[in-house]
Amino acid sequence: MLSDPITHRNRTLAVLLAARRLISSSLPSLSPRLLDRYGFVPPPSLRPPNPDPNPNSSDDASAKSKSKKKKTKLPYKPPSSLDRAGQKPLHSNLPFDFRFSYTESNPNVKPIGLREPKYSPFGPDRIDRVWTGFSAPAVDPTVRSVDGDGPATVDLEKAKEMRAKALGEPLSPAERAILIEKCQKNRTKRQVNLGRDGLTHNMLNDIHNNWKNAEAVRIKCLGVPTVDMQNVCTQLEEKTGGLIIHRHGGQIILYRGRHYSPKRRPVIPLMLWKPHEPVYPRLIRTVIEGLTIEETKEMRKRGLAVPALTKLAKNGYYASLVPMVRDAFLTDELVRIDCKGLEKSDYKKIGVKLRDLVPCILVTFDKEQIVVWRGKNYNGNTHQRLEEQSLAQATESSISAVNCSPDSHDSSVVCTADPYSKDQATASSTV
Repeated sequence: MLSDPITHRNRTLAVLLAARRLISSSLPSLSPRLLDRYGFVPPPSLRPPNPDPNPNSSDDASAKSKSKKKKTKLPYKPPSSLDRAGQKPLHSNLPFDFRFSYTESNPNVKPIGLREPKYSPFGPDRIDRVWTGFSAPAVDPTVRSVDGDGPATVDLEKAKEMRAKALGEPLSPAERAILIEKCQKNRTKRQVNLGRDGLTHNMLNDIHNNWKNAEAVRIKCLGVPTVDMQNVCTQLEEKTGGLIIHRHGGQIILYRGRHYSPKRRPVIPLMLWKPHEPVYPRLIRTVIEGLTIEETKEMRKRGLAVPALTKLAKNGYYASLVPMVRDAFLTDELVRIDCKGLEKSDYKKIGVKLRDLVPCILVTFDKEQIVVWRGKNYNGNTHQRLEEQSLAQATESSISAVNCSPDSHDSSVVCTADPYSKDQATASSTV
């Protein structure tokens, strides 16, 4: 009786195992029919490999899997001002040659060499002007005029007309007083600083940016350029097209004009770096012209021993230096100026300005001193004639510029009625 249930159970297990084997053996024959009926696509892991793959056949599943792959992200490339791909060079209608400094360099003095290759400080292919090593001429020097007599020139008459049109009618005394009051230190902090490099090219852009928000801008002048303030005022008016309505010491207020429009301001490309100064002839020669070697040595010793006329402060205001030297030459043959604490390039530039403005002969720059000699053929009447000429020029400029007449005894105005018709003041760069 006990064996019957066990035998029945074994038979049931045997039937189940046989049915399982039958079902498993019939699955391969049923799979194509199921695929056609339901469209089921097995994953790649369950799909048997193709023994003879055809490279020309496209597999939709593989294409979808490839499209879902994450694309590699390109590395970040910051924008560069030197990347001018697809951009045209800038064109500026300014009628003068681009230089780094307009007050501390003289275009009439030609350098004898360059310290670096002719890399344009504006960047490669950023402007349509050729860089000659120290300037970017307004007209290509290789281009000839229509007549063929010489190189092409800039139409200065058109520049004069545009400047006169922007300035408009002269300011009345009340309008001028209001503008001067608005530009004082207690009213505004806006100011353009003019230092040892003088009026630089990028400073023109700063002045026009200040003219967007105000009719006049305050300019503070200190250092080497203040030796020749007449040149600073002339260059400011000529290069910006504005008008100086007030000057007190080293403080200048530059007026933009009645009809000035910031939207029609000139295109001023910026210099990306300061170019190296070219090589100029030596300032101090071994033997002073007209003297022997022994006389030159003796003069340099005496020049360093004479009492100092004055001591120059660093970043000071030196407008009274030229009259002081002229007055000293009335009684003394040699003049010494103490420049201790100043940069070597600074007091060399001051010496060049004294040589051209006094005029005088440079003797030595040793021991941080400027020693100048009045020369053999010095005449005291020459000093008086130079003073009269400078006074006449100041009077003529104040009469021709009606809206630039001073209204106070402690303020002086130096304006130029026609900056495009006057020669640039002499101030050369030194080595």
